[in-house]
Amino acid sequence: MRLSRLIPLATILVTTLVGCMASDRADTVTRQAVPPELSGKEARDLFGAMPFASSQPSQPFGSYAKGCISGAVQLPETGPGWQAMRLSRNRNWGHPELVDYLEKLAGQAAQLPGWNGIYIGDLSQPRGGPMRSGHASHQMGLDADIWMLPGGNMSLSRPDRERISTISVARNRNTAVNGNWTPQYTELLKAAASDPRVERIFLFPGGKVQMCKTATGDRSWLRKIRPWYGHDDHFHVRLACPRGMSGCTPQNPPPPGDGCDEAQTWVNNILNPPPPKPRDPNAPPPKPKRQLTLADLPAQCVSVLQSR
Repeated sequence: MRLSRLIPLATILVTTLVGCMASDRADTVTRQAVPPELSGKEARDLFGAMPFASSQPSQPFGSYAKGCISGAVQLPETGPGWQAMRLSRNRNWGHPELVDYLEKLAGQAAQLPGWNGIYIGDLSQPRGGPMRSGHASHQMGLDADIWMLPGGNMSLSRPDRERISTISVARNRNTAVNGNWTPQYTELLKAAASDPRVERIFLFPGGKVQMCKTATGDRSWLRKIRPWYGHDDHFHVRLACPRGMSGCTPQNPPPPGDGCDEAQTWVNNILNPPPPKPRDPNAPPPKPKRQLTLADLPAQCVSVLQSR
């Protein structure tokens, strides 16, 4: 073969090799296996030990209950209209969209009568992932808990933020609101749900039923308020996957409608629970829940965990 033909061929091979290397650097570890020293270890211990975020672009990977986040940003401990609580947990980290959302919601909350802002509970760990306690979700930096305790003193010390607790606004097994509930909760939840970035908000069933009774005008925001167990002393905001984040697995959207009938069904079932299904005496006992390992998470989480 002539040299003149060999040169273009060599150029093509080199160009292809360089392109592949660049692609591997950009998509660091969709092919990267779990290192032997991390294999079999519980993911909650690996991610719970990370004190700071990875030095990577901000991106969520996986799903809300099985994922991680690269390049998380830390919600400041204090800002105009908010304070991050339980700082010793180091769970005030999230995607930049979540931090921006909370800062804007805090400004709205500070305008409510009797409120100076909001107390913000857990977001995610510095690199997301499973937690050692408290949550099955909150793994991609897109979830946040807002306390039901109205924001009062916005100059709490770090020790104060460990001592004080939120309040419950529910009674009768979470089927109704108690005397702590005021119209300001409806206004706050309406503001929280009206942001187009919100996927859904989890709240105790009686709270949803109460708002269904009193909400007037445009009720479309009620669709995002979903009844769930607990959530009487805080509400849980979940943002949708940010645009262009292909590594983030979205949750199915809420069913059509305002969801008020569903919330009432929750209440009815709590007050008058259906009879339990008979158990087959020959059925094997249920297996204990297995803790997630790094291999259970998206491949990118290996890079997130190992990044400086």
